Amino acid sequence: METLTDLQGTRWAGKAELWLDPLGDKAERSDCTIAVEADVVRYTWSHEGKAHQGSIRLRDDGADFTDSWHQPEPMKCDRVLGAWGLLQVLGTYGPQSDWGWRTRLSLRTPTGELVLQMTNIAPWGEEARAVRMVCARVE
Repeated sequence: METLTDLQGTRWAGKAELWLDPLGDKAERSDCTIAVEADVVRYTWSHEGKAHQGSIRLRDDGADFTDSWHQPEPMKCDRVLGAWGLLQVLGTYGPQSDWGWRTRLSLRTPTGELVLQMTNIAPWGEEARAVRMVCARVE
């Protein structure tokens, strides 16, 4: 089983899905990339023809999540230790918000695809899909 450390220096490309539909039935699709570095996972994608980028910067005590489309200021996140997959972080939209955000990075062992998945978490605990990127290794 590979770890996040094993994937340092790798680059991935594939397709992203963005769910803006409140029911979560309709996804907008775009090309995307993921790069795994020593202390950061970076990604690119697009929405309505405009390029966007984001990152999960790892810290000893957690991670900072940013995305040029919807989270330009770093969101402080906690790492979820013992979670399935390569990495999982969890944060809230800010000190005045009850809404949460979960980001997971997984490696599909049957296909070798890297999957970056993000969900919104409602104050009552329900999670709704927001983003999924499925990528194949390019280097």
